[in-house]
Amino acid sequence: MKFNDLKVSSNKSSKRVGRGISAGQGKTAGRGTKGQSSRTGGRVRPGFEGGQNPLYQRLPKLPGFTSHRSKMENVHTGQLDQISDVTVDNFTLANAGLTSSPYVKVKLIVKGDVTKKVSVKLQSASATAIAAVQKAGGTFDKVPQVKRLPKADQEKTK
Repeated sequence: MKFNDLKVSSNKSSKRVGRGISAGQGKTAGRGTKGQSSRTGGRVRPGFEGGQNPLYQRLPKLPGFTSHRSKMENVHTGQLDQISDVTVDNFTLANAGLTSSPYVKVKLIVKGDVTKKVSVKLQSASATAIAAVQKAGGTFDKVPQVKRLPKADQEKTK
């Protein structure tokens, strides 16, 4: 088939309304009788509810937004002595009661002295906290946040 062989119906011509009663769309021109919608320019703006307070005004106006990101929990360098393990990670901190859960992000910050050699594996730490751990002979490794296993995988590990 060639392009010039195509049978294309042309676009339907628009009706010329309001041109007398014999034209078929005369007098009210298909707009009905009277009222706002029969007038020229007689439409309401989006959201207008006939004078009732519109939905977008009835909803509470609260500043900002609610973040669903979990807050990072802080652990102090002085608290590392409470842990008996040589390696400090999310699970050892949660078992010691220093964090709410092993699945939260944890940051090590300076408050107190590090007296023993520890290997710290957390999501974040301040530069001075890293220096304090290294001064005591320990190391710091940045690791990603511990993710929860799906329920099916949790049952297999039990």
